[in-house]
Amino acid sequence: MNTRRNPKEASKRGAKPGASSPSQSKPGARSHSNKPAGKLGQAAKAKTPVPVKTYAVAEPAELLPFLLKTLTNRGRNSIKSLLARGQVSVNGKAVTQHNFQLHPGQTVTVDLEKQVQAKEMVGLTIVHEDDDLIVIQKDAGLLSIATGEENEQTAYRQLMEHVRLTNPRNRIFVVHRLDRDTSGVMMFAKSEQIQQKLQNTWKDTVKERSYVALVEGAVKKAEGTISSWLKETSTLKMYSSPHEGDGQHAVTHYKLIQANRHFSLLEVRLETGRKNQIRVHLADIGHPIAGDKKYGAQTKAVGRLGLHARVLSFIHPTTGDLLTFESPIPKTFLKYTAPAPTN
Repeated sequence: MNTRRNPKEASKRGAKPGASSPSQSKPGARSHSNKPAGKLGQAAKAKTPVPVKTYAVAEPAELLPFLLKTLTNRGRNSIKSLLARGQVSVNGKAVTQHNFQLHPGQTVTVDLEKQVQAKEMVGLTIVHEDDDLIVIQKDAGLLSIATGEENEQTAYRQLMEHVRLTNPRNRIFVVHRLDRDTSGVMMFAKSEQIQQKLQNTWKDTVKERSYVALVEGAVKKAEGTISSWLKETSTLKMYSSPHEGDGQHAVTHYKLIQANRHFSLLEVRLETGRKNQIRVHLADIGHPIAGDKKYGAQTKAVGRLGLHARVLSFIHPTTGDLLTFESPIPKTFLKYTAPAPTN
């Protein structure tokens, strides 16, 4: 199965359901008896506990649409709130994701009284979650994982809190990283076993990993390949060594999408995944990424680093399915590289 998804269209948690069977007796219904209500009437007015509702999944569907179809007496915002608070479970496991994929034979449980408050995530959106993986879209400015600042917000910390809503012992594990100022698609493992399997088979498992880069200047060559050996200085800055074999071999492929005389938009594919690889290589050819002062950029046009992880396609380590997640090119990147109008 090739699941191609657009993270911008994924909600931070949610889905639409099927029609629930009506209750046979309604709390508060009037009695036909002419006797005074007395204590019995008072008891009837007392709050009746709302039972947990369970619904069978008969055909493939995403969770939010399934719930909207099923819970006909509730509005969209009400159902989204149930999801956000962890009051919806699939096969006994709480799910907050709007686009969680349901399959025939599963059961969806809605507990109208359970109140597990899920924190609003900042700077990230979950676009896929299953028993083994979480795939997110990260905003520019959010750290993937802490670098020393104990109280700094990170994708890792927020996702750890997310998985522990259902079980305090749950954990997540880093598979790969994006720089703080790089936006786009990345994934985490939900067990050390899956983390190790992905990292050990990364070259074979990952079928496509591409970025878009907003770079300074007009790139003349429509496509090309950059190859070098990367090393790190004592100040943690990467650079290309002029000597073959001196450092980690890195290979970057690029293709021009559009350009004007000030900026160019490139599609960038990684053959290797070294630290700051794209940033170093594009600076090497005289076109540093916009906003990347560390590697020689002169502009601050978009107010962020002009690098976005656009596509992540990989073989699922457990199911063997091909999963592909694609994020739209940031509109500001397109704006700054739009060709000059012709008269």
